[in-house]
Amino acid sequence: MRFKSGLGLAAICAVAFALPAWAHHSHGNYVDRFMDVEGVVKEVHLVVPHSWVYLEVKNATGEPQMWALEATGRSALQRIGVTPDYVKPGDTVKARCNRLRDGSNGCLLGFLKAKDGTVKDWDGGNGPAPTDF
Repeated sequence: MRFKSGLGLAAICAVAFALPAWAHHSHGNYVDRFMDVEGVVKEVHLVVPHSWVYLEVKNATGEPQMWALEATGRSALQRIGVTPDYVKPGDTVKARCNRLRDGSNGCLLGFLKAKDGTVKDWDGGNGPAPTDF
C-alpha cells in the first residue's frame, strides 16, 4: 500500500511542476504580427529562462517611454553570438517584435539590429534576418 501512495504523490508532483512549465511557454499575450521599435538600451538581462532588453522609446509626441522586450534565454543567445558586450546600455538599437495584446509597452523580441548593424534572431528560432529591417 505504501508503494501506491508514493506513486500517487509522485504523479501529483509531476503534474504540479509540468503545468506551470507548459503555461510558461505560451505566447498568447502577444499579437501575431510584427512591429518595429527603435530606442536606446537602458538595461540588458541575459538570464534563464528568458532574457530582457529594456529600451527607452520616444512616443508620437517625443516623450520617452520604457519598453520591455522579452527574448529567449541566455544560453540560446550565446549560441548565436550574443555576449554581454553585444548590446549595452546607451546603444541605439532597432527591434522587430510582437507587441503585447493589451497595448502596454512590451513585446516578444524577434530580431534585434545592434549598434554595429548586425541582426540576430533573439527569439531562439535562428530565423534568417529580414531584408527590410
